[in-house]
Amino acid sequence: MFVGNLSWSVTTDLLKQHFSQAGTVTDAVVLTDRFTGRSKGFGFVEMATDEEAKKAIEMFNNQPLEGRNMTVNVAKPKAEK
Repeated sequence: MFVGNLSWSVTTDLLKQHFSQAGTVTDAVVLTDRFTGRSKGFGFVEMATDEEAKKAIEMFNNQPLEGRNMTVNVAKPKAEK
């Protein structure tokens, strides 16, 4: 799942912990700038099952985490250039 509009203070560990309320998180990452190390404000979360992913989207889309309402939806494949 794509998770956007994250507060700069959200870490990968916090994201994984938060989404574990919806089920088993198999992977989570907050993307950071390679030069500054600062969060880019978005990340990705993988859940163990499609059902858990749907539950997480329902639970967390447009809900606050660290003061900002997250955008949570199905991640789309990266477009080829």
